[in-house]
Order: sequence, then structure tokens, then C-alpha cells
Amino acid sequence: MHKKTHVKKRAKSPQELRGRIWIDGKEGTFLGYGRIVLLEMVREHGSITKAAKSMGMSYRHAWELVDSMNSQARRPLVESSTGGKGGGGARLSEDGKKAVKLFWKFYADFQNFLKHEKKALTLLK
Repeated sequence: MHKKTHVKKRAKSPQELRGRIWIDGKEGTFLGYGRIVLLEMVREHGSITKAAKSMGMSYRHAWELVDSMNSQARRPLVESSTGGKGGGGARLSEDGKKAVKLFWKFYADFQNFLKHEKKALTLLK
């Protein structure tokens, strides 16, 4: 007697169209997803140290990212103060706030573009 064996067909997952968006500057990356989140955390916590900690990032790395963004911008995106009563702090400048808002607009537009263009992948099925 011959037993019939059933081979399960693996369901093919649909293709995905993915991408990332960032803005390059004279020193390489100027703004990208992670840098924007760092800026938002600086705005939320009022401190580069606390922003870094909230992201599981070293202070040194966060400072290097902020320094890179500030040096590539026309005007600083993050303004920091040192010492004094209660210690220093950091805050987003008006340009920093505009950069965050503009990046999220670019990001949303890019996600919509990917969603729209994904329809073309149906031709590959």
C-alpha cells in the first residue's frame, strides 16, 4: 500500500517595499530617524544626559550626535547651559523644533509613497 504524503506548501509572504529617509549634510548624516528621536527626548527631558538615558544611549554618543547636528545647521538645534544652581540643561531652539516638525512631515510623505508604490509589487506575484 502506498501512503500519500502531504507536503505543506509554505505560504509566500508578500513582498515588502521598505526604505529609510535621512538628510545628509556636509559631515554625513545631518538628520535621520534616531537623531530626531534624540531631539524629541531632549525636548521632553530638558537634558542631553536624560535624553540619552531614556534611549539606552551613552551620554558621549548623544553629545556627539547633538554636536554634529548643531555644527551642520545654520543655527544650533539644541541649546545647552552648564552649571549654575540646579545644574545645566538643554532645550530645542526654534530651529530644532522646526527641524523635528519638518522631518516628521518628510517621514509621513515617504511612508505614504512606499504604501502607494507597494501596489506595483502585485505585478511580481
